[in-house]
Amino acid sequence: MTRHVRVVLEYLHPWTNSGGLFVAAAQGWFAEAGLDVELSSADPSRGDSLAYLARGEAAFAVFPVNRLFVRRAHGEPLTGLAAINHRAMETIRTYPGSGIERPRDLEGRSVAYNPTPRGTAMVRHLVAADGGDPDAVRVVDSGLRELSVADLAAGAADASFGNYWAWDVLFGDPGVYWPVDTIGGPSFHSYVLGAADATLDRDPELVRAFLAAAGRGYLAAVERPELALEAFERYIPFFPREILERSLTLISGTWTHDGVWGVQREELHAPYAAWLAANGVLPDAGVWRAATTNAYLEAA
Repeated sequence: MTRHVRVVLEYLHPWTNSGGLFVAAAQGWFAEAGLDVELSSADPSRGDSLAYLARGEAAFAVFPVNRLFVRRAHGEPLTGLAAINHRAMETIRTYPGSGIERPRDLEGRSVAYNPTPRGTAMVRHLVAADGGDPDAVRVVDSGLRELSVADLAAGAADASFGNYWAWDVLFGDPGVYWPVDTIGGPSFHSYVLGAADATLDRDPELVRAFLAAAGRGYLAAVERPELALEAFERYIPFFPREILERSLTLISGTWTHDGVWGVQREELHAPYAAWLAANGVLPDAGVWRAATTNAYLEAA
């Protein structure tokens, strides 16, 4: 019997980071596992992908690991099951001629970003790590909007935090940008795939079957990128092909570690959780242990 399985993706629209899921669906590997998989985006008026899991409206979801830790710390029974990315995605970005050549140059300048506790902590950390004064940085609240280089050059802000080096910067003028994990920011799994604990308890075989097919899709997308590009024609045909090709080349390098897909690494989770706790985002640095498991992965 085929099981309907809803998966809520991590952003307002599907993008290349879901390439492995697209491949698994397009190649029929979910169907082979007896799964009728629906890949969907979250409606922001109803919360992020984790909110769908918490309400029991999806079996699986992709989400930022810091949001998982925060929800788990507040008692929500949600668990990360597989790592999607082994690198941070975000950048500090500015326009050519801004005079900003390193993080400490943000002193006295304006930076646009969504000023969540974690976002604010990251910007302050990057400036301080480079010897600058984070209190001298002016914050421009850009909400969910990712500003372009043209926006910055037009005066919206001197720089931005949040654009992804494997996605946003590929559209239009890339400007000048630095991935945060190259300028003093912590390393972490940007996104993980997970489920509610109720799903793990009720149907562990469903979880294993889904993860096995998803992992097969991601490994195939790494080893045979033409499969991912073919799947993009079906799932995200509204983006230029050359951008999809460039993004895939960049982001597929974050999908595995030592050739293995999915395994969450203590050397990324533990320091990042400690950093979040030190910056007041998490009440307990040890929450990552209860919030994550590799037990349902074939690779583990």
